[in-house]
Amino acid sequence: MNPARWNPAVSTPPWYVGLLVATGLIAGEVGVVRLLRDPPPHSTYAIVFMFGVLIMSAGWGLGLSLLTTVASAVAYLQVHLDGGPLLPLKPIDVLTLSVFLPIAGLANVLGWQLRTRARDAHQSWQVASAATERVRELADQQGALRRVATQIAEGRSPSDVLSGVADEVAAVLHVRNAGLVRYESEGTATLVAAHDEPGLTTIAVGTTFAVDGDDVIAMVRSTGGPARKDTHDDAGGSTAALVRDLGLQACVGVPITVDGQLWGAMIVGTSGPDALPADTEDCLRDFAELIGTAIANAHARAELVASRARIVTASDNARRGIERDLHDGAQQRLVTLALQVRTLQMAIPDDPAELRSRIAGIGDGLRTASDELRELAHGVHPAILSRGGLRPALRDLGRRAPLPVEVDVDVPVRLPQAVEIAAYYTVAEALTNAAKHAQASVVTVHVDTDATSLRITVTDDGVGGASLDAGSGLLGLEDRVAALGGKLRLSSTAGVGTTLVAEMPLKETAVAGTDGS
Repeated sequence: MNPARWNPAVSTPPWYVGLLVATGLIAGEVGVVRLLRDPPPHSTYAIVFMFGVLIMSAGWGLGLSLLTTVASAVAYLQVHLDGGPLLPLKPIDVLTLSVFLPIAGLANVLGWQLRTRARDAHQSWQVASAATERVRELADQQGALRRVATQIAEGRSPSDVLSGVADEVAAVLHVRNAGLVRYESEGTATLVAAHDEPGLTTIAVGTTFAVDGDDVIAMVRSTGGPARKDTHDDAGGSTAALVRDLGLQACVGVPITVDGQLWGAMIVGTSGPDALPADTEDCLRDFAELIGTAIANAHARAELVASRARIVTASDNARRGIERDLHDGAQQRLVTLALQVRTLQMAIPDDPAELRSRIAGIGDGLRTASDELRELAHGVHPAILSRGGLRPALRDLGRRAPLPVEVDVDVPVRLPQAVEIAAYYTVAEALTNAAKHAQASVVTVHVDTDATSLRITVTDDGVGGASLDAGSGLLGLEDRVAALGGKLRLSSTAGVGTTLVAEMPLKETAVAGTDGS
């Protein structure tokens, strides 16, 4: 039997109902006894009157059952004496009453104990049911928090995390509306995520509205703490009017803080007349802490990527500056000096052979220094990349490599400068590693693009065993590619060869045109 159903030990009917029931029972018992008085002995009649006592003790407690006992004893005597005077009693009547009354009293006590134990059992069942329900709610909440934490650990975008939190909160609290807002500097708030049950009036994510009046959103912003409002019927302000338009009554909100600063608020609402549970703020606070962590992590990652990009840009600018200074300064002066020495050599008469030989040696040294300087400038920053783009620059790399290189570049347009530089140095480092460590006989370079990204694949048939953690230049390449939002993957099985794959997003608009060949 389900203890949640009506239980006379827990919910006693009114006393007047008990009187009516007792009267009816005694009347019924009298009728039964009159039918059975011949031939059973009169002591048997007392057993019939016990039924009413038992029923009243179980249904109405000790007081009314004692009254029923006395009334049953009187009714028994009246039936036994056939309407005659009650006194004097015969010995057999006294004996019957001396047995009936103690047994009836014992039945009353047992009934009272039964009611007491039933009431205690019902209370224990209620406590156990409440504890079970609370455990289930906590398990659901912890499961939701774990799923959100997993999304954060996986590096999901803040928009995905916020949207998931809104759905999880609505499911855990069994509410039809949940939303997250970000406070703006100009006294407004923007809805960044929302959960709305089908059939409800909704607000589009990205909507900005004024933070004024005394609604929950404004209360959280003004106090920096949790806020609760059981009805918005009399609330002032445009946001409160918006809440009423959504059909919401009770709302609860908690702040979302990022690095100690108020960032936004998490709001839940219900359209029913009942207030939200007292522990709603505690539940929302747990989710708000995770949201703050996710946003802080996203900010940190964005700052790290921006810092990497600034470092790479500064390095590339420095390389271009050095290449330009070498080309326009020292290299040009060396070329000029070499020409002047050559002119002087031609002007010397044929007789001083030793002087002519020394001057020729100086000229050869100047030309050698100029060639070395040109090669150095090319390594610092390849001018051919700036002039012609990836295709001629990578083909030039392949020609100058100390091992056979097959180059296939399918890039029909000029790409953003940072992407071209990163692609060039990715291929250059891969060729250097193949020549120095891989013992490869041939290297294949394939570069192509689609609408969103550039993909570079460098494959050799060497000994393999390379690693991004081996302290080679590949680790620096990984930082350079990551600074552009890309990824670098290395597959290098021992004895099979090495494949390096780099993917970089094309965040800027490529410049249409040919890149030369």
